[in-house]
Amino acid sequence: MTATHTYDVTVTWTGDRGTGTSGYRAYDRAHDVDAPGRPTIPGSSDPTFRGDPARWNPEQLLVASLSQCHLLWYLHVCAAAGVVVTSYADDAVGTMAETADGGGHFTAVLLRPRVTVAEPGMVEAAVALHAAAHEKCFIANSVNFPVHHAPTVVPA
Repeated sequence: MTATHTYDVTVTWTGDRGTGTSGYRAYDRAHDVDAPGRPTIPGSSDPTFRGDPARWNPEQLLVASLSQCHLLWYLHVCAAAGVVVTSYADDAVGTMAETADGGGHFTAVLLRPRVTVAEPGMVEAAVALHAAAHEKCFIANSVNFPVHHAPTVVPA
């Protein structure tokens, strides 16, 4: 039997300036993302779409979710393979294309993890294990665009 999991969040619009959505420029895109027992994430739209640049936008959060999922699976497969990771940071970037009707979609995400491993003999395996992590990543397996990887692995 397979397990199923649910993830509950509450998204609350906080951008009413007093006249609601009476006009396209009449309201803020500000909102809060909440889940029980966790800090609130202040959200907005991308500044290109009249959003607040000081708040997270959904596009950033999608790229962050892909990066986080890869990180967590990567650490798991490395630990299982005996590869000791001592440092990991990812400068991920997502590309979204707008469509003529005003919509849009992601065309790709590139993860660029910089990994440090404990010993030089672990570098080759550490590079190869990114593929295994990608295969397991729940989020990467749920999107309809490619998620590419350009890892750098160095010994400590």
